[in-house]
Amino acid sequence: MWWPTRRKGFAVVRRAVVLAAFGVALLAVSAKVNLPLPHVPMTLQTLVVLMIGAVYGWRLGVVTIIAYLAVGALGLPVFAGPVGGLKPLTGATAGFLSGFVVAAFITGWFSERGWDRSMVRLFVAMAIGHIVIMAMGFAWLAYGMKLGAEKAWLVGVMPFLAGALVKNTLGAILVPVLRGMVDRRYR
Repeated sequence: MWWPTRRKGFAVVRRAVVLAAFGVALLAVSAKVNLPLPHVPMTLQTLVVLMIGAVYGWRLGVVTIIAYLAVGALGLPVFAGPVGGLKPLTGATAGFLSGFVVAAFITGWFSERGWDRSMVRLFVAMAIGHIVIMAMGFAWLAYGMKLGAEKAWLVGVMPFLAGALVKNTLGAILVPVLRGMVDRRYR
């Protein structure tokens, strides 16, 4: 999708850097739109992660998510709440944040195989991405944070299920619109 294929040289690199920087900024903003919950806040990040994967493709999507995590690890307050540094990457949100990378890969991989051309298939691809994020977050809460499976389910999965459906629907509608805008701009 958005990995350099047709253009050569500096223009390709510049385009990838601009798109990745835009994705990092959008992720930082989406982290600030949050509903604080006891262990893990509900944010718009998963929607943005999945849309980045679908629009950018798996290569640039993964690079963008890793860049976002690196910017946060360096201390810039890009994560939910006024935080940056290593705490979010080692605390309760660690599983979810690492799940972002895998979800961007999966959604981008499906998108590159044409799943982004159908709203239903795109919804399914994004649902798989959401499942991965929640599964990794659940596993980290249950075993890494030692909350146990029942509590991890109650605080790390249940509150996010309805939101995931809404975000998938919104993403399946917005991705074709964004792709049209970006395709026209970068031809």
